[in-house]
Amino acid sequence: MPVVETELSAGVLTVTLADEANRNALGSQLVSELMAALDQADADPAVRVVVLTNVGKVFCAGANLSERASADAPAAVVDPQRLFGRFRRSPKPYVGRIAGHCVAGGMGLAAAMDISIAADDTMFGFTEVRIGVIPAVISVVCLPKMRRTDAAAAFLRGNRFPAAEAARIGLINSAVPRDALDDEVAAVVGDLLLGAPEAIAQAKQLLAQVPAMPVDEAFAFTGELSARLFKSEEAREGITAYLEKRSPSWASRAQ
Repeated sequence: MPVVETELSAGVLTVTLADEANRNALGSQLVSELMAALDQADADPAVRVVVLTNVGKVFCAGANLSERASADAPAAVVDPQRLFGRFRRSPKPYVGRIAGHCVAGGMGLAAAMDISIAADDTMFGFTEVRIGVIPAVISVVCLPKMRRTDAAAAFLRGNRFPAAEAARIGLINSAVPRDALDDEVAAVVGDLLLGAPEAIAQAKQLLAQVPAMPVDEAFAFTGELSARLFKSEEAREGITAYLEKRSPSWASRAQ
């Protein structure tokens, strides 16, 4: 039986972790199916936005410990660059709809999303030290979003904390009442569908590249990029639509 489900509707691909029996842990089958779904999302021009969510009480419990404990288990089930790194590289915006508890490797998925929203009754935690390991791979996507003091407390204590705290320390964008989760996700997705696809892709690159650049290099890079984008077909359409007081073509297709 598949453990990752996909549904494409009106430009939005919803990818659902559906291995409830294993708490949506990152086992070999779930990772393989998730990677296939993400490949589909990035390759299909009909996909404008991707929403990653879950069924059951757990968004993702991290590594599948039963599988990892096997004598013939591979050294690693997850290729971190192919899974966690791809969200940053993808031109598509990814939204996390976190409707269940999120620990260990699941924290990496939540933090790797461009925008993540959680139900406020969910719990988060870097619980790895309590089983003798550390949040090594996921630190690459989590640490840039956190103050060192918050990261130290979370990584070393290994405790669980509520979604509101996950939002406070920057791992997710917001925590909302469960009955408001779908409305909040829909509002974010609606905004993303109003943006030009190539502009969104370039904005993601801006977020990824500019913080690591020296100031002079950043100004040179962004100046060239801005000039190029102002001459693009998307910009011509967007500016014309604004002056004509109508929706640009990509927004009308998304409605």
